[in-house]
Amino acid sequence: MTEYNPRDLADLIIKPIVTEKATLLLEQNKYVFDVVLKATKPEIKAAIESLFNVKVTKVNTARPPRKKKRVGRFVGYKPQYKRAIVTLAEGDSIVLFPDV
Repeated sequence: MTEYNPRDLADLIIKPIVTEKATLLLEQNKYVFDVVLKATKPEIKAAIESLFNVKVTKVNTARPPRKKKRVGRFVGYKPQYKRAIVTLAEGDSIVLFPDV
């Protein structure tokens, strides 16, 4: 296993995703995060484990197709992003909303 620099790992995770679909996945102990495009599954696993002190069993990633964005007659694209669905070991959890 490759050793990763903890400072670099923190930059891989952009933000947690809180959508209806993502909150339904919480019941299965799965958490959804936006990650950097260049992040690999082993790097994402190491980042989540070091940031939240949990055991990750599985990492699924998705890079959805870019969506078109129009401003008047000009057509552009929304920025590309990458999502990671992280499955945690039984008994582990991440507190997304502290003291709510």
